[in-house]
Amino acid sequence: MRTPEEIIIRPLVTEKSTGLMADNKYTFLVDPGANKIEIKHAIEKLFNVKVLKVNTLMERGKLRRVGRFQGRQSDRKKAIVTLRPGDKIQVFEGLE
Repeated sequence: MRTPEEIIIRPLVTEKSTGLMADNKYTFLVDPGANKIEIKHAIEKLFNVKVLKVNTLMERGKLRRVGRFQGRQSDRKKAIVTLRPGDKIQVFEGLE
């Protein structure tokens, strides 16, 4: 069993994810092998909130060039977590 710290990599703060906070949705980068149930339990344990829904998506790594060399960024998995009305996550508090 993985710990919540291994499942949740970091919060993802973008313009779009900041806009979703008005709907009580928070975005995180998560371990690519994690499923929705593991993500839900990890968020509830780390932040002491009630999760209503978890949406996940895989992002393929982008191609990047440095001079004549070409490489790829790593693939990553994002989770958009919907919380119960009234719950907040303190990490995102100053961003709204």
